[in-house]
Amino acid sequence: MKPTLGRIVIVGGGFAGLNLAKKLARYDHSEIILVDKNNYHFFPPLLYQVSTAFIEASNISYPFRRMFQSKPQFSFHMGSLLGIDLTSNTVHTDHGSLSYDQLVLAMGTETNYFGLENVKINALPMKSIDDALELRNHVLLRLEEAARSEDAREREQLGNIVIAGGGPTGVEIAGMLAEMGGNIVRKDYPTAARKGLGKIYLVDALDRLLAPMSNRSQQEAAKVLNKLGVRILLNTTVKDYIAGEVVFANGETIPCATLIWTSGVIAREVPGIPAEAIGKGRRILVDLFNKVNGLENVFAIGDMCLQLGDPNFPNGHPQLAQVAIQQGALLAKNLLKISQAKPPVPFYYKDKGTMAIIAKFKAVVDLPSGFFKGFFAWLVWLFIHIIPIAGFRNKLKLAFNWFWSFATNDPTLRLIIRPEKIDK
Repeated sequence: MKPTLGRIVIVGGGFAGLNLAKKLARYDHSEIILVDKNNYHFFPPLLYQVSTAFIEASNISYPFRRMFQSKPQFSFHMGSLLGIDLTSNTVHTDHGSLSYDQLVLAMGTETNYFGLENVKINALPMKSIDDALELRNHVLLRLEEAARSEDAREREQLGNIVIAGGGPTGVEIAGMLAEMGGNIVRKDYPTAARKGLGKIYLVDALDRLLAPMSNRSQQEAAKVLNKLGVRILLNTTVKDYIAGEVVFANGETIPCATLIWTSGVIAREVPGIPAEAIGKGRRILVDLFNKVNGLENVFAIGDMCLQLGDPNFPNGHPQLAQVAIQQGALLAKNLLKISQAKPPVPFYYKDKGTMAIIAKFKAVVDLPSGFFKGFFAWLVWLFIHIIPIAGFRNKLKLAFNWFWSFATNDPTLRLIIRPEKIDK
């Protein structure tokens, strides 16, 4: 008799959940149900390129049902998690309830506004395809307003963009917007460009950009962004965003119509998980096998879990795609081992390095063996980011779109598309 894993419910189809599902789908003796509020997987590291009208949203997203249509043991449930009942082994969503034998939580994180209500209401986050498209529409609409305006102060306010958060996402979107301003705005909005528009500000509470990366990467990022005209404000904290002005903790203000918030994340809440299993940043505490502390058949992987047993990362692993991918792949193997009454393998993160693109032909790469930058780093960044994209056709489309956009400096995706009901 084949060992059985029973019914495995995976909540969240990001890097962690998707890689777990793909590995488990190889076994024909288990039932897999993937739960996600979207019907597609998307690639978060490239959201900022969607938001700056550089690539299409379809280049970095792929439907779950299409991905697993040849796997009869797999099913998809579209819904948002409302909570879990540990007594009855049940997951509750806004579209029904599901029983499970093994539950895996892989919902990732959401934007952390640190209690700043006006920022939460008025700023633009970068966590989903919807966020990226909303930001694209917002920036283009403000440019249209600026092109019509005859008032210099109003044009400045409409053109000013403040990006809160100097991590990889903040640096990447600042560089892309600066490139957009230099190569596209002057072509599409020549009148507004001649009259003068606003500036791009990159703000961080720390004394450096790209805090998780090496000093050389941090210095290179600051150097390239300064050349592009980005105003970098370090040791600066956003306190409020009200009446079209960003207010800083030191009392200074910047009039701006666009505040992009990449300043922090917090793990998504899972009602039903015991309070003693919740750690810093709302992350779920797990053991070396990603089993939730104090629970037998509930696991957490990816950005939402906090594993303190890895000697190389005693304060927990960084919330990176590679951690999520590795945890998902290992948990699939461990679930099979558990079903065969074999001891599972502990998780230890294999650090493959970090990278960030800064601007066209400019990137930085930190590897365990060293640092490199410039055009070659940029090519490596492109290649590495094509590999994980779901769907062969998506890889080809993305490669072509990148080639065309970088060659012409003039992508043609600057479309303001809004559903009529929302527009009204």
